[in-house]
Amino acid sequence: MPKLAFALCLLLLAALPSAAESKVRKGPSGAAFYTPPAPLPSGAHGAPIWARKGSGGQRLLLYRSTGVTGKPVAVSGTVAVPKGRAPKGGWPVISWAHGTTGIADRCAPSRGGGGSAPALLERWRKAGYAIVRTDYEGLGTPGDHPYLIGRSEGRAVLDAVRAARKLDPRLGRRFLIAGHSQGGHAALWAASLAPRHTPELRLRGTVAFAPASHIGEQGGALSSFTQPSPLSGLVALILRGLDVARPDLGVSLGLTESAAALYPRTLTECIGPLVGPGSFGALAPAGLIRPDVPTGAVLGALAENDPEELTIRTPVRVQQGTADNTVFKAFTDPLVADYRKRGLPVTYRTYEGVDHGGVVTDARSARDATKYLRGRLRP
Repeated sequence: MPKLAFALCLLLLAALPSAAESKVRKGPSGAAFYTPPAPLPSGAHGAPIWARKGSGGQRLLLYRSTGVTGKPVAVSGTVAVPKGRAPKGGWPVISWAHGTTGIADRCAPSRGGGGSAPALLERWRKAGYAIVRTDYEGLGTPGDHPYLIGRSEGRAVLDAVRAARKLDPRLGRRFLIAGHSQGGHAALWAASLAPRHTPELRLRGTVAFAPASHIGEQGGALSSFTQPSPLSGLVALILRGLDVARPDLGVSLGLTESAAALYPRTLTECIGPLVGPGSFGALAPAGLIRPDVPTGAVLGALAENDPEELTIRTPVRVQQGTADNTVFKAFTDPLVADYRKRGLPVTYRTYEGVDHGGVVTDARSARDATKYLRGRLRP
């Protein structure tokens, strides 16, 4: 080939978009990124709306999902891709479901609101896995976050993977779901929804660290917790989440005077202040709901979002600390027993002396989860 023609070919190739270059619209800077166009751009669930560069080598992503009412909503999240050349079939993906941060928009992990396991996720990225993280519906974006409402969480976790693959074609179809606490709950729901919701993806397994479960059952036992406790802040978030999903239940009307006075803070405070002594931490869980209020419908609605009765066809691994005082082992044990009784493919590991946050930072737990996902995500 003549030198001039060869040089022209190189210039033409350089002008073409690379395989990893996104054709997704660039999103605005600052907080405006989280406010989607109105109306939402057309597309299926998991369609990207826009994206832009984030911190720490991540890309911020706004995508379509299906909200708690069944209507399309915009959900935010992040995508982090390993360095180097993707393997054949693309980078395997881990869709991470974060633990409780709060309901206020500023509590969204992609907006700097925290979120569990940053060190573990970075370890996984460096090991060759693309990390996709959702903020969940209404957390960072318009509308209120339906905390611990299973279908909303699960769809957000799955749609994040679909959107990330459209943003970056180097991501493959093989993926694993992992999550902690609220995110463990979300991970189990996502695993159950995956065959129908994202049938083009290949879910290889799920890791649930201390997953929230038996929420309805625990709600029925609130009257036995008569001392001020940080758990009151979590209960308040659960009630607010149900209020978002089922306004017809009038959850807020059953609050005691003290709880009602603090209830607006569920929309403005993140988890730390909310569970503290200056907020709901000053109240006993038994003092949140008036004793004269019938709770049957509320407890029934909470139970509908419990993961115990889910059908999950792909392998599940549950990891639980024995010293966890937030998600108690006494509830995770029967969750696993329920799965085993119904023949679901579940493995269970407990870690002596490990607390709620420690289950994702403990060296043994992190090592076991990493070994599991490595085996599940092999080509």
